Amino acid sequence: MKACRRTVGLRLAEPLRISRSTTTARDAVRLTIEHQGLHGHGETVTSVYYGLDTAAVTHWLDRCGRGLARFPDPETALETLSGQASGDLSGTGGPVVPGSPPAVAAAVESALLDLVGKRAGAPVHRLLGTATAPAAATARTIGISSPHHAGALAARLAGEGFTVIKVKAGSPDPEDDVARVRAVRAAAPHVRLLLDPNGGWSSAAAPALLGRFAELGVEAVEQPVAPGDPEALARLAARSPLPVIADEDAVGIEDARRLAGRVHGINVKLAKCGGVSAALRIAALIAGSGTGLMLGCLTASSLGIAPAVHLADRARWTDLDGHLLLAHDPWTGIGGTDGTVRAGSRPGLGVRPRTLFDAPRSHIVAGGTSRARSNAGEVRS
Repeated sequence: MKACRRTVGLRLAEPLRISRSTTTARDAVRLTIEHQGLHGHGETVTSVYYGLDTAAVTHWLDRCGRGLARFPDPETALETLSGQASGDLSGTGGPVVPGSPPAVAAAVESALLDLVGKRAGAPVHRLLGTATAPAAATARTIGISSPHHAGALAARLAGEGFTVIKVKAGSPDPEDDVARVRAVRAAAPHVRLLLDPNGGWSSAAAPALLGRFAELGVEAVEQPVAPGDPEALARLAARSPLPVIADEDAVGIEDARRLAGRVHGINVKLAKCGGVSAALRIAALIAGSGTGLMLGCLTASSLGIAPAVHLADRARWTDLDGHLLLAHDPWTGIGGTDGTVRAGSRPGLGVRPRTLFDAPRSHIVAGGTSRARSNAGEVRS
């Protein structure tokens, strides 16, 4: 097997403001694994919060690419990856080198699943034991913005078929959050509402705010208080009038073990936990505990979102709209513009390039060597 990567810029259709930052664009680094004429793809996106810039992503993908070259076929590599002890996706001897960030591990696993599925003529969800292609109503995110803008966007989204809207919160003045949610509720009275302060509320203010948003019909709130004290989050959830979902406080399986049965939900993002196998372990761990599974994502292309869509039948809440926030998605195949994401029945991940990539930079990594190709108009990062 040999691996290569390409970097493209993903620009958002409009800036997405949350409590701690505003995002306008990211880089997406695509990993492609080739074997006997077939290709499998995975994607890692850059993230300031997770400390991943383009240089770090490419460094780790190059190292993993050299490791993949040691395997005779993708099935062997995937079996080794899935069987690594204790849920550690970067164990010695596996296709993911020790120390790799979870987002890189997720991309490697995605590319292997895509390739194995194509070789078997089966979509990824069948490889994972689900016969019917998963489909789920996805939340669509509205960032911190004026009530007028949020209301207008909510009305448009409801008209397009969205039945779940997630509103970002955590403004310096909580009354701004209340006004925004009221505007969204008035403009789209029949949608389900989720709220996400990204840890932007103080512990002192959170209990009263949860009560106010429960009165406005919010269904659940993600990570209302700053991460770093999961015990405090669990205590808040125990007395909350509406479900509390852990996100930043629930990164991997040990976090999930600590919070299972103590919060109402855990937001599992493949780029955060390490990929599909890790997500399935978390789902199995919290099953029956009273803690529901939420599938979330970072802003990414359809390629980056697709692996989670193949798990969508397992989630209580689905928030897989990262590709819908882009000005141009270079991949297609999972839908979502009508409010529903669908895995489809094509072999592998079921996604395909929408157009030729916009002249990205490509590096081939195989057998411990790397060489770079430069295309006219390439995306520099």
